Amino acid sequence: MSSLRFLVVDGNVAERRDAHALSFGKAPGEAYGEVLLEMAPKGSVFDVCFPADEGSNLPQGAGLAEYDGIALTGSALHLWHREPAVDRQIELAREAFRSKTAFFGSCWGLQVACVAAGGDVQKNRLGREVGFARNIAPSDAGLQHPLLKGRPAAFDAPAIHLDIVTLPATDHTLLASNALTPMQAAEICQDGGVFWGVQYHPEFSLTEVAVILDRLEQSMIAEGFVRNAEQLMSYTKDLIALDQDRSRQDIAWKLGLEEQVLNEVYRLTEIRNWIELQVKPMASQRGRA
Repeated sequence: MSSLRFLVVDGNVAERRDAHALSFGKAPGEAYGEVLLEMAPKGSVFDVCFPADEGSNLPQGAGLAEYDGIALTGSALHLWHREPAVDRQIELAREAFRSKTAFFGSCWGLQVACVAAGGDVQKNRLGREVGFARNIAPSDAGLQHPLLKGRPAAFDAPAIHLDIVTLPATDHTLLASNALTPMQAAEICQDGGVFWGVQYHPEFSLTEVAVILDRLEQSMIAEGFVRNAEQLMSYTKDLIALDQDRSRQDIAWKLGLEEQVLNEVYRLTEIRNWIELQVKPMASQRGRA
């Protein structure tokens, strides 16, 4: 298999990207791209674009079609708060659909694709889903869909979001949900393009979850997830310790984390399936592999 070329669309404003790089060591787009390369053929590469930045030179049309796969990261922005940084991303997603390039997104990525294809996103009335999404259940369609190939009838995954899809895209297939989030995974079709996406973050390691939770300290306390900063620090230290030593069954038991989160092969299921079952076949059809 020949190498692949990915475009990672980093949905964050510069301030958020810099904060993530400072705490995690990599900006979100860079971290996402490196996850893609772990599962792509040797020699594959990725570019990162920043549509939240005013004046960004964003690829359109034929430029997007030069990529084998387009992946949208998470973001701290909100689609219900329309501003230029948001509108540019919606239009870029529409261009991605039109390019008919293999298209994937996590969290914000799913929300942007949904809005770009006629849906809507609002704050979740049930509150934030943070740390891990529990008991995600594939729909009947999801049990048969290649995006969730290898996932069991219920599983957990890293997740951090306040917003949810409240009106699905015009042409969509619901693939998974749980008690907090009606759309945890979906396929969306628009203008001849196909998007596979999830509301959770299969790309997040336990350490990346921990550093994001640390940045959300005030919200975590205000929303009652922890009682004080010390309690949050204890939780995130446990996550990092478990990430560094997976034999710490005591921590895994205390945090209620199982193999779908702890085993990287399982955690990355959707991204791997997208590359293997969407990106590679489409690249071959287009004579790119």
